[in-house]
Amino acid sequence: MTNSRVSEIKHAQKESNLFHKIAQLFLQIQQDEPELRDLFLSRVTLSPDKGNCTVFFYAAGGIKEYEAKRPTLVLYKSSLRKSLAQLIPGRYTPSLRFSYDTHIEKQRRVDALLDSLKKEGTE
Repeated sequence: MTNSRVSEIKHAQKESNLFHKIAQLFLQIQQDEPELRDLFLSRVTLSPDKGNCTVFFYAAGGIKEYEAKRPTLVLYKSSLRKSLAQLIPGRYTPSLRFSYDTHIEKQRRVDALLDSLKKEGTE
């Protein structure tokens, strides 16, 4: 296995670990903050230098609903990062950025198109 492949695997493992820990912490936040109950954690990406972690959320009401809830979410950023530092051993804890996940909307549109094509094929 090449060195770059090993590096990619370790990077993916770190992203996966961050996703699971953030999901656990976000579940606790949702229990304390009813306003955030309609947000769903969809994925996490880690920058190549592992200094920044982008946490993607999805809201059923779309980006407008996410933007309305984002200020409340940002209030928890520092405590979330501190908790991550305590849960994940390492020298550095990445800074967190919150973003709306547009991939899920695109996926829903593609699925709807495929479903409509299936219906047309059976008629």
